[in-house]
Amino acid sequence: MTRTPARLGLYIHWPYCARICPYCDFNVYKAAHAQPEALLQAMLTDLAHWRDRLGARPIHSVHFGGGTPSLMAPDAIAALLEKADALFGFAPGAEIGLEANPMEHERFAGIASAGVERMSLGVQALDDDSLKRLGRDHDARTGLEALDKAQTLFDRVSLDLIYAREGQTPQAWRTELEAALGFGTGHMSLYQLTIEPGTAFARKLKRGALTPPPDDAAADMYALTQDVCAGAGLPSYEISNHARTPTDQSVHNRLYWEGEDWIGIGPGAHSRVGAHARGGRTGAAAQRRPEQYIETVEAGDGHDRERLDAEAEFIERLLMGIRLTEAGLDMARLKALTGLTPDRNGLERMLSQDLLSQSGDALVLTEKGRAFADHVAETLIPDFDA
Repeated sequence: MTRTPARLGLYIHWPYCARICPYCDFNVYKAAHAQPEALLQAMLTDLAHWRDRLGARPIHSVHFGGGTPSLMAPDAIAALLEKADALFGFAPGAEIGLEANPMEHERFAGIASAGVERMSLGVQALDDDSLKRLGRDHDARTGLEALDKAQTLFDRVSLDLIYAREGQTPQAWRTELEAALGFGTGHMSLYQLTIEPGTAFARKLKRGALTPPPDDAAADMYALTQDVCAGAGLPSYEISNHARTPTDQSVHNRLYWEGEDWIGIGPGAHSRVGAHARGGRTGAAAQRRPEQYIETVEAGDGHDRERLDAEAEFIERLLMGIRLTEAGLDMARLKALTGLTPDRNGLERMLSQDLLSQSGDALVLTEKGRAFADHVAETLIPDFDA
């Protein structure tokens, strides 16, 4: 197998939020405790450290995530983009994306001027009651005003919504989804609400104060999401992501799912490099707390690093690659990069249960299998101790 250079992405984690959502398990902190100037300087230094490690390689995507990166000053966004371009250079047509809260819509013009061309807008729901239950700090009117402004300022916009919310029925979700499709965005990220350990929602569920929809209702909502979006010209290209055209797809996310290289800067950001190198990939995780990240980056590194063994790399690539609903998982590439193949008995079982289809070396989740992606992936992992 010919090894081609891996594409390189840059992820920038801005960890501060005006309000921490009760379903969020990301590495986030209240904006009242922010150290924006010190954090910016540390991230600029971190970029220089990565350039020293990797050498000159063009960046294919930059993604500002969080947290709430729309809280960043446009000058800070511009400074990071200028530094990244100076150190690495941007590939032709590189994607520059940012996740935004509708509450920051007055900042959108400055964010666009700083160089961002793709915005993922966390509208999350279209009615005030649902937004209140989700702990959001915007109302439905603000969400739609922000969406309208984003569509006038950015070349590409993703509308992000959460479904399978407390009290939501499949018919209510269909009505909401059809309304959202009418706004004409080229991309939609539609996430089923999951209750993650350690979140406020998990604590609420434990004491009986939260009642998510039953599993069968959530499954019905997932199925109708696929049908309604496909019928409206936004088929899924990944389990939770839908795009009108290939150009509308997220380059940033595809780098993850396809197992390419990315470097992460900012508190808690993860990195994977050496995707196509013999000997495996190297993983890195930045210090999680902002003050520790700032201190350790300025002192020298700020990241914990490890070489992934073949088994760990196989599992990561399997879990990510199986999520792609078109190309699926390339078993020949997986074997060439790790020396390992999916469990044969597990594969036969998933094929016989119509959860997977196989065409040559490609494994693709069936429409039925997309609702059980994690189960399918786990079934394909061999028993390495056998």
